[in-house]
Amino acid sequence: MSSVDLASYIRTIPDFPKPGILFRDINPMLRSPEAVAEVIRLLSLVCERTRPDLIVGIESRGFIVGAPLAHQCGLGFVPVRKPGKLPGDVVGIDYSLEYGSDRLEIQADALVGQPRVLVVDDLLATGGTAAATAQLVTQAGGELVGFAFVIELKGLGGRTVLPKDLSVDSLLAYD
Repeated sequence: MSSVDLASYIRTIPDFPKPGILFRDINPMLRSPEAVAEVIRLLSLVCERTRPDLIVGIESRGFIVGAPLAHQCGLGFVPVRKPGKLPGDVVGIDYSLEYGSDRLEIQADALVGQPRVLVVDDLLATGGTAAATAQLVTQAGGELVGFAFVIELKGLGGRTVLPKDLSVDSLLAYD
């Protein structure tokens, strides 16, 4: 049982970034060494269960959670970034958003040797970015073992667009 109430570190900001949205702000959590340590401890348990070789973090808050998780677990970390942010050869995927499209990229040699990969991000909402990252990991040669999120917005159904045979873990869930 956790002695740190992670939910108490999540601030809800109404009407951000647009009217009708309840934004779940992790910045108060990031300011607390105890809360961050608890997030990493709990996500480490996901790593123990899924046994990845690498952590893949989704730009940008997935870096904040993924890199310390990788360090804690003695694993490497690989960033998935927006276009034009990574040097060298990249593998990319275009994906649809609610109003438009976007692209994610990973260095072409990042997943050589078919490493087992856990995808980490701060938030699971509609699942579009996580699903695109899953496709990108597979396309780049990785073996996807699961997903781990700090927060899941269950009402947006993101879990339903992720591969059904993989572990999807979230530390906090909101309707």
